[in-house]
Amino acid sequence: MKNTKCLVIAFLFCGAIWSQEVKKTKTDIDAKVSELLSKMTLEEKVGQMTQITVTIFEDSKKQGYFDAAKLKQGIQDYHIGSILNVPNPGAPTVKRWQETMTAITNEANKTRLKIPVLYGIDAIHGANYTAGSTLFPQQIGLAATFNTDLVKRGAEISAYETRASSIPWVFSPDLDFPRNPAWSRMWESFGEDAYLSSRMAVALVNGFEGNNNVGSKYSVASCMKHYIGYGSTTTGKDRTPSIIPERILRQYDLTIYQAAINAGAKSIMVSSGEINGTPVHASKHLITDILKNELGFTGVVVTDWKDIINLNTRHKVAETKRDAVRIAVMAGIDMSMVPEEYSFYTDLLDLVQKGEVPMSRIDDAVTRILRMKFELNLFQNTVADLKDYPKFGSHEHVQEAYNTAAESITLLKNTGAVLPLNKSEKVLVTGPTANSMKYLNGGWTYTWQGENADVYAADKSTILEAFQSKIGKENVLYTAGADLEKEDDNEIQKAVELAKSASKIVLCLGEKNYTETPGDISDIYISKSQIKLALALSKLNKPIVLVLNEGRPRLINDFESKMNAVVQCYLPGNEGGRALIDILYGDVNPSGRLPYNYPRYPNSFEKYNRKYTESISEGEQNDDAKYEKSYSPQYEFGTGLSYTTFSYSNLKIDKTEISNTDEINVSVDVTNSGKKAGKETVLLYLNDNFASITPEVKALKRFDKISLAPNETKTVKFTLNQKDLQFVNDDLKWISEKGTFTIQVSNLKKDFLLK
Repeated sequence: MKNTKCLVIAFLFCGAIWSQEVKKTKTDIDAKVSELLSKMTLEEKVGQMTQITVTIFEDSKKQGYFDAAKLKQGIQDYHIGSILNVPNPGAPTVKRWQETMTAITNEANKTRLKIPVLYGIDAIHGANYTAGSTLFPQQIGLAATFNTDLVKRGAEISAYETRASSIPWVFSPDLDFPRNPAWSRMWESFGEDAYLSSRMAVALVNGFEGNNNVGSKYSVASCMKHYIGYGSTTTGKDRTPSIIPERILRQYDLTIYQAAINAGAKSIMVSSGEINGTPVHASKHLITDILKNELGFTGVVVTDWKDIINLNTRHKVAETKRDAVRIAVMAGIDMSMVPEEYSFYTDLLDLVQKGEVPMSRIDDAVTRILRMKFELNLFQNTVADLKDYPKFGSHEHVQEAYNTAAESITLLKNTGAVLPLNKSEKVLVTGPTANSMKYLNGGWTYTWQGENADVYAADKSTILEAFQSKIGKENVLYTAGADLEKEDDNEIQKAVELAKSASKIVLCLGEKNYTETPGDISDIYISKSQIKLALALSKLNKPIVLVLNEGRPRLINDFESKMNAVVQCYLPGNEGGRALIDILYGDVNPSGRLPYNYPRYPNSFEKYNRKYTESISEGEQNDDAKYEKSYSPQYEFGTGLSYTTFSYSNLKIDKTEISNTDEINVSVDVTNSGKKAGKETVLLYLNDNFASITPEVKALKRFDKISLAPNETKTVKFTLNQKDLQFVNDDLKWISEKGTFTIQVSNLKKDFLLK
């Protein structure tokens, strides 16, 4: 007991010292920023707010290398504070990145104040713009793990390998809240639930930033994106308008950003879209009033690609590019991703000189930028010493990527226990996504659209190659069967003939690699060529395992009933092929859970936390035949099967009545009632039975992932607080109302009363 007391005292003492150190460091940095700012000319300040793409400095005769005069012009004449993107032709080695950063640093050191250039990169599933890096599942797959520890560890590895590339700033995590599954960037998000997204956001931020230690040579500054409403376009197309009441923004979208801000995220990227007719870059209300003043965000606010210019050319709210600069900077933008010219610099300089933008706004922006540079220790070091990064691309890192992919892959259907497969059986592997690394990774993989993944990841296993490694080439039949888009009856017939010699069929379907506008679609059904292949194979009456590699749910209702098993891989990264095969053969027990509702029909996109009126006649008798039950997703949010079974019992709450200050403690027993060890995600939902704003059918409030041996039981405990009972009312205030709430865990429910 004495030892325990001493440990507690020591812990508190160390915590107090750490808190004092953080406070001291912040004070020291603020003093350094203030001193440096006082020495800067207007031109140097405006330059700090200017971000340029690396490719405009390249030598036209030597791809990927700098033209010394162009680099000198950018850094010395225009004083640019930030560079982004990847040199041509893409994915340099760590050594090449080191050379690139050395050239930039040397040029910055020739300037009067020697202010380092802040380099940013889209490292969204690993250091994906560096050859040989460790690539993890894309964000939608991370969400499917429901394992924040695993996600944080992946971010730590991504930070390590990004810093090994001499890059200190990543444009991640993506905190968009997609409401239309057609949206081309859905796979960059955490899915349809705000609470799950918030938990995952915190895990990524803490992993990237080393628990608020971005000065470490193994950490990077994170950048939340895309603030705000970007994933909620009415058309489902990229960068198109959204209509979102502020009450809804506050109830859902803002809560995700608030969680990441509280975790210490150093920067934020603004949405390319518009909400209710106002481009976000032009909204002082959203950027300054809410983000900076209300949420207390003190970091850097950066635009997305060319978006200030787009206020003039695309949104048409600014008559000139100069006017667009004024609008955006006064709205609260701190840094412009211009990124291919110097118009922002020249226009902003002119605006300040003529009194149209006050110096106070410039000083605020530059203070934020300089603070982040000091926090990152860029004034001490901007180029990595490669000897400090022996684990880059190591087996240890690759194993973590494999573990994450294995926990993300989600078993949605397993009729007749067709899975796991028998290693002695001959299988047909077919489908257009079966033999390419492009479809395992998706966009933002070595290049923007990920089209060269098969070249850069040639040493990794496609699904077909993983099958061949597992059971031998002689036991694996293969033909593509179909193109992703083009119909080919000869290929289909070839697949049908080969299937006759196989015991089971593994049908690999999905989407091409894409991101942003190139991924826009007008039809959410999976392509006709793939549907035709699936239907042709189904006529053989042989067991079919459908494997989906897709960034968003493409409708499969035309043939899903004819599939014996369905496995959702999302975009699992370079280790996804190996992880999938280990799951299909039972060497790994699947544990992923669906982070969105998988729709069944093209006009039924209800979320799991829908309102009661979105499914008329559910739970009630309705005599009017025209009102059919409309809530019928192909698979519901949270779906995820296992090769074992889990049973729930003894759901308990410590209070049946609470006041508006009480917490409520919940416990439930979970038992592995099957014969195989497995991992189970325990989901706690809450329902406010009656409220002045129509309540949701249920809303996820807590989750925990546990491992259980056969016949093992664990008691899982949760604590709900007052914020969990609240919603945003018409006055835009978070409130809770008296009445009955229902807690649901699996099929168990308990009610309590808020007095």
